[in-house]
Amino acid sequence: MYRRRDTRREQLVAEITNNLRRYAVDAQQVGHAFANLHGLNPTDLNALLAVMDAEILGDPITPGRLGEQLNLSSGSVTALIDRLERAGHIRRDRDTVDRRKVLLHYADQGAALAMEFFQPLGARTDSVMAEFGEDELEVVHRFMARMSESLRAHRDAVRAARPESTRRPTG
Repeated sequence: MYRRRDTRREQLVAEITNNLRRYAVDAQQVGHAFANLHGLNPTDLNALLAVMDAEILGDPITPGRLGEQLNLSSGSVTALIDRLERAGHIRRDRDTVDRRKVLLHYADQGAALAMEFFQPLGARTDSVMAEFGEDELEVVHRFMARMSESLRAHRDAVRAARPESTRRPTG
């Protein structure tokens, strides 16, 4: 994104925008390295991230929600889950309240592989965050949360604007 840089604020906005773009590309490359190392494709990786995010929030994801997030048909989601389950990355569990509902969780083997690969990055991240005070981290947290919301809203608008013929079936 090219932005005017006449004022210090405009310079900062341009630099932050460039940093976000570079961070996204670098993070994607790290994710692809993990995926390639373990025979996963980009959709597999996105599915694993969705399962992990849901578990972190304490609200395990269902196959239907996973399909919505990834913009995949139910048949594609089933094949995806089968593939990840066979590879030991995720497991299916029945909801204890509603036995008809299936919940997806990270399998121990998959979690161990991810931990081994991403632990050095986690240590680097911790080291960087240690350079900032709690007040600064609060601002960064708020900024990143809002930027993520903005990006997801844009993604959803782009998906909704696509002609029906180019959308993936969801049923």
